[in-house]
Amino acid sequence: MKRRNFIKLSLATCGCLVMPNVATASTIDYSQVNFDKSVYDANVPQIIMVYLYGGASQLCGNLTNIDEIKKKSQSSYDSYFRGITKTANGFWQEAGGTHMEDMVANGDMTLFRTCYSKVREVNNNKSHGSCTNQNQRGSFDESNAGIVTNLTNILSNNDIVDENSVMPFVSMEGDSNFYAPGSSTVPSYLKAVGLNENLDNPYKRYVRYWFEYTSDERSVDGYNDNNETGFDPAFNKAMNEMAQTKNLNPKIKAAFAKQKPLSNFIGEISDTTTPDLGDDAYPTNSAFAKTLESSIKVLANNPDTKVITMNTGGLGGWDDHNDARNYVTRCEAFYKTLKSSMAHLEALGKKNSISIMVFAEFGRGVNLNSALGWDHGNLQNFIVLGGKNYFTHRGAVGETILDATGSVNRLYMKPKDGTEQYEHLSIAATVYQVFGITNPEFLTDGYGAVTL
Repeated sequence: MKRRNFIKLSLATCGCLVMPNVATASTIDYSQVNFDKSVYDANVPQIIMVYLYGGASQLCGNLTNIDEIKKKSQSSYDSYFRGITKTANGFWQEAGGTHMEDMVANGDMTLFRTCYSKVREVNNNKSHGSCTNQNQRGSFDESNAGIVTNLTNILSNNDIVDENSVMPFVSMEGDSNFYAPGSSTVPSYLKAVGLNENLDNPYKRYVRYWFEYTSDERSVDGYNDNNETGFDPAFNKAMNEMAQTKNLNPKIKAAFAKQKPLSNFIGEISDTTTPDLGDDAYPTNSAFAKTLESSIKVLANNPDTKVITMNTGGLGGWDDHNDARNYVTRCEAFYKTLKSSMAHLEALGKKNSISIMVFAEFGRGVNLNSALGWDHGNLQNFIVLGGKNYFTHRGAVGETILDATGSVNRLYMKPKDGTEQYEHLSIAATVYQVFGITNPEFLTDGYGAVTL
């Protein structure tokens, strides 16, 4: 990544951290949050949150009602899709279902099929912006702080992260409401660092220090030239000296002093190699696979990093209103990559502490419309992988029924009466609970965590 492109990424990330909300933000009294350090110490949690922007259909993980859906759908599933094979757990085999079955068999995955919002159903709210705002903030109040902002303040208040923590929170996606400030003030040293899939170094000045050159290199005229910046070792030295003499604030001085060790640190992480995963190797030429692989490298090599957020850039979006056939190949690549990530964690001995959580703003209806796609729905899958210190993996959880009482455009799935079901805000509550917050519902409008 060119330096100017990294600056764009960093500014996008910082923008979501420091820009005030237009609405008046609700004030959260963090003193009312109960934190149990013994739970945190037992879990040793690190989480990658993968957000499927656009609202992914839940069908990849739930074909249990497919026979009835086929009968009532506007367009024919069988004539459009190249294969709809139901696996033992009711996954869509052609849409990553084989990989999902493998992860369930290995005890690596829980798929909650009944993440369903009664509140949104009553309010008929299935808009991308509003639902993403709510899900990434863990609250129906869209002026509240984001999940990571709340977590930052709580962990800081309980001395889990401080000014000596290195990259405690990382965004691999740029701007995001996970970091929305609400009324909270996050210390600058705890704000998220923006990285990309190649782990381009945010601390590097794009100049090699004099002592990093070999004697042979130093003997060549112009050895210290840099095509992009023109910086040289003498200029770099001058910058450091000026930072110490001109800055009156001790913390700013300390930040400049940390530049080189931090640059070396992220460089070392970037240079680490992924173990040979055999048949479970990450897909090649996939930006999403590279991003997930790099996220695991960061967590595995830096216990200070608590949360990484990312999207599925490179696979395409999930707003499949039309031409949904690509959804199948996208899911196949997506779950193949998740399976590779589990093999990666296994090889590193990190499957107990590191987890991956997958969710979106909502799911889709199940009528295959005239454009051969699905419209916005309300029921989605919430998928959790790894994190065996704090998750007892249960496979596929929850039963659904088909609601076909209205028009064909109201053909959708909903939880079966009596089955385990959760509001979308329970995802945020689950994140909080994993980090030792024993009353997560205080932050999530009264909705508690999923049963782990």
